[in-house]
Amino acid sequence: MKEKYTLELRELDVLAKELLREFPSGVVVLRGDLAAGKTTFVKAIVKALGEKEDVTSPTFSLQQCYGSNIYHYDIYNHGLEHFISLGMLEELEKEGLHFIEWGDDALIELLESVGIDVMSIDIKKISDKAREYSVCIH
Repeated sequence: MKEKYTLELRELDVLAKELLREFPSGVVVLRGDLAAGKTTFVKAIVKALGEKEDVTSPTFSLQQCYGSNIYHYDIYNHGLEHFISLGMLEELEKEGLHFIEWGDDALIELLESVGIDVMSIDIKKISDKAREYSVCIH
């Protein structure tokens, strides 16, 4: 599946619900420039799953958890090698949805090579109110 969506932020919940039907568990690699809306996308998913927790960027903590099976990572500051050296790949084997901000093709290839289901979402900011989402299930 490879789809492209152009949405206003107020429409993001519709995309979140659709993607949850297509991809209920696995790793979602989120790519896009600074302030493109990666964390905003995770907020929409968490809300669509009925969780009430406040979603924040895990930039400095590396990992945030929401509910019992939603995991949110940010590898911007330290990169993939540091993520691996901390044993975080083992975290990705837990049942649930894992969102990794700032992932790249090398991460996607690594995950695929060990049999982990991967979806990538490239987010492009079009305006303050709209984003383009390119979604691919690998």
